[in-house]
Amino acid sequence: MRWRSFVAVGDSFTEGMDDAYPDGGYRGWADLVATRLAAEAGPDFRYANLAVRGRLFPHVVAEQVPAALEMKPDLISFAAGGNDVLRRTFDPGALAERFDDVVGRLRSGGADLVLFRFADVMARLPGQRLVAPRVQLLNRAVGDTAQRHGAILVDLYADDTFLNPMLWSTDRLHLSAAGHRRVAGQVLTALGVGCEEDWLLVPPRPTPTPWLAARAADLRWAGRHLAPWVKRRLTGRSSGDTVTAKRPRLGPMAD
Repeated sequence: MRWRSFVAVGDSFTEGMDDAYPDGGYRGWADLVATRLAAEAGPDFRYANLAVRGRLFPHVVAEQVPAALEMKPDLISFAAGGNDVLRRTFDPGALAERFDDVVGRLRSGGADLVLFRFADVMARLPGQRLVAPRVQLLNRAVGDTAQRHGAILVDLYADDTFLNPMLWSTDRLHLSAAGHRRVAGQVLTALGVGCEEDWLLVPPRPTPTPWLAARAADLRWAGRHLAPWVKRRLTGRSSGDTVTAKRPRLGPMAD
């Protein structure tokens, strides 16, 4: 086992929304991966999770990347840009160039690096015609960058299982507990480490919803999730404005 320390960097995807612990905090795929790596490495294993929901790519780079590099871990995961593709000011060329630079910095210290091609979250969200091509551009940049820098690529976009709505939470944007387990399983597989078999099991798809009931569900979703998101955009706020990293320092899993 060559990894005795792991630092996770990113936004809500890596923070673990919406996979809740009993106390209301978020677990997510990164905690699951860290737990499995700790079981392999023993009591000396250390883990930090710097991810904060709502963070845009520049904020992740400015706030989390220097902290991750200072910790000098054996393994880093980096997933950012998902919030940026939803913004009107998204610049794919600038982000791709910046992405390559950041990955080069993260690899320069000798740590192994895990990168992600994002799953097709837009299949059940409005704005697909605008945002889906942006996600494809981001995923292409991630794949190219991973190859150039020798990073470990986890290709969630190629996994059609993520088209199953049971892998997504009720807000249709974040993963469910089952979705996070599947991501954790794919990360561990990419690392050559075994995982719990049920992490890769796929829940049965729900039965088709009659048209009228589906539209009523869409309206409820819009009021509960879309409207608050739009309000935050209009007022310049973020869901992570008052949130700090859940594991800001390297420490044992028992912490």
